[in-house]
Amino acid sequence: MNTPTSHPQLVNFRSEPRWHALYTKGRHEKFIHSELHKRHIESFLPVRKIKRRWIDRTVVIEEPLFKSYVFVKTDYTHVLDVLKVKGAVRFVNAGNQPVVIHENVIHFLKRLVEEEIAVDPFPYLNNGDRVRVKGGIFEGIEGYVLRKDEKRCRL
Repeated sequence: MNTPTSHPQLVNFRSEPRWHALYTKGRHEKFIHSELHKRHIESFLPVRKIKRRWIDRTVVIEEPLFKSYVFVKTDYTHVLDVLKVKGAVRFVNAGNQPVVIHENVIHFLKRLVEEEIAVDPFPYLNNGDRVRVKGGIFEGIEGYVLRKDEKRCRL
């Protein structure tokens, strides 16, 4: 059996529950959130509503605000239960220390979601701005912002 000092994910988790960010496999956020709820482990998955246009209709779907992340309130006794959920990868660490998310940050995110405050994924970009792609297959390509919407930015 693993002890808090023998497993790298258990290092410095406190005995009182605190919020942590759990990194997940892509598109597993809702499943993990649901599974943690079934296991009576408090979690929070901030989602935003977006319109998706298909050929025959437009639908409103909920999309995670932070893709591949779920917030989990846990202590060291439940860390392995969280990591055993299908799709859970690891807790976000700084060095070998799990990052603690302060309660006020979670409250702010909950308020943001409840009040459906519009979130701009590119708040610092405006039409006409000169930009350079920093990652992906187009890394290093430069261009101008033609338009931006709630999901993406056109270059």
